[in-house]
This record gives sequence, structure tokens and C-alpha cells, in this order.
Amino acid sequence: MRITSRPVAMAVAAKSGVIASSCACARGSRDTSCNCPSIMCQAARCNRKRRSRESRFMNFQNIIFDLDGTLIDSARLTGAIIDRMLDERGIDARADRALIRQMDAVGGEAMIAAVMGEFSANPAAEIEEFRAIHRDIAVPQDLPFPGVRAALAALETSGIGLAICSNKPQFLCEKILAALGLAQHFAVIVGSAPGRARKPAPEAALLALEGVGGTVTNTLYFGDSAIDVATARAAGLPVALAAWGYGTAEARQAKPRPPVVETMSVLVDGVAGHGRSIIPDR
Repeated sequence: MRITSRPVAMAVAAKSGVIASSCACARGSRDTSCNCPSIMCQAARCNRKRRSRESRFMNFQNIIFDLDGTLIDSARLTGAIIDRMLDERGIDARADRALIRQMDAVGGEAMIAAVMGEFSANPAAEIEEFRAIHRDIAVPQDLPFPGVRAALAALETSGIGLAICSNKPQFLCEKILAALGLAQHFAVIVGSAPGRARKPAPEAALLALEGVGGTVTNTLYFGDSAIDVATARAAGLPVALAAWGYGTAEARQAKPRPPVVETMSVLVDGVAGHGRSIIPDR
């Protein structure tokens, strides 16, 4: 079997017109500004960009995750609960799922008041009613976003420390993660609790950092909202955003702009795989 080295193969391809002789790929350059239309050149550029994206996360040993809108599509469950509350009041209306996603990071009374709108009479009582229903309602097994289950398993197997930092009440964080079979991946789960400042105050993130045994230099905060960005920076943590997240479009405008991760597999390959693919996109 004859093996042809890459430089020779490039030269032959260039001579045959497959790659322009002036192309950066033909010259063996790492110039990412090359616009050669050849398949070989395009693939080389794609691989360089992928490695560059992944290399941003190679020095992290721990990840603190936001929950709602980052790991799970909780707006569907929130909407179903508020629909039930409206039905029980004899109101022929449905919760606006887009508004729920917009208010998700805020949560609490403000979210209930905004989503129930004119039908909200007492947000403090209504949020307690909401949480009581949430405590007892079944958790849909398809709540995790695509790739989340495989990614968490791969990160844990690779020795990456994992934590949750959420504004959702502690008991609901624990209930949902346990029902989804995901709780075992996390060294610590930090939700909201009486006397604990809510995000964007840094307290919950610092508790998660302590629980995972990390430092501000080896731990990444991964979320989806402007509140997540503010929380991470208040705690002195580097932050990245989920491209699929509820609030990512707004959050990515923060200065300096945080990196946006396209898929969970890119995050896994960067942190645990050191640029080597561990799991496929799902």
C-alpha cells in the first residue's frame, strides 16, 4: 500500500487544480482567512475552528451548571402547572410559553405575576400554590435538552466535578434531578433557600464552588442568562453560555462577551476530551 504524505498530497491536489496554488492549505499554512472553495481546504478550516472552540475549556476541572434553560427545558412543565392553576380558577386562558422562557431566570413571584398577568391577584400566595403543585406533579423524562444526559455521564466519568447553581427552590432542584436520574452526577446541588441570596448575588455560586472542591481558576460556570453571567462574574468565575438557552441571545451581549457553546458535546470535548471527540452531538 502506498502512503502519500500530507504536503505531497496537497502539492498534487494543487497542481491538478483541486486546490488553488496560492491557497493557504496548499502552502501548508494555518491561515484561517483562506477562502479556497476546495473540500479539503474547507475541512481543514472547519477542524481548526472546532479545535479552537474546544481549547477554550481545556483547563477546567469543574463545571457549575445553571438548571432551567441550560440543562432542562423546564418552561414546558412550568406552563403546564400555570395552565392547571388557571383552569382551577375557571379561567379560559393558557400560559405564554415564550414569556415563561423570558422570565425563567428571574423566577419566583415576579415570574408568576408576569405570566398570569391580569389573572394574578396575590403573587406571594400564587407562587406557593405553584410550588405545591410542582412538588407533586410527575416530571417528564424528556425535559433534558438534547445531549445533556450523555454529556453529564461523560463529564463525570472523565473526573470532572459537577455542581448545580439555581434560583429554583432547593427541594424542587433535588426532586427534578432525582426524577430524571441525573442527581448522581453532581457533587452538590445548590438551589434557593430561606436566608440565601438569590442569583445574581454570588452566594449560591460560591456554595457550589465550595461543594465541588474547585477554585475560581479551575471551575467554569455554565448558564444561559444575563443573570448567570452576572452571578459568575460576581463570584469571580469564568462563564460560558449554552447556545440553546432561554436567555442566551440577551446574555451574549454582556461586556466582555462570554463564549457561547454550540452543543453539549463541544463542551465535553473541550473540558474532558482536550479537543478529542468523546461523544457525538445528540
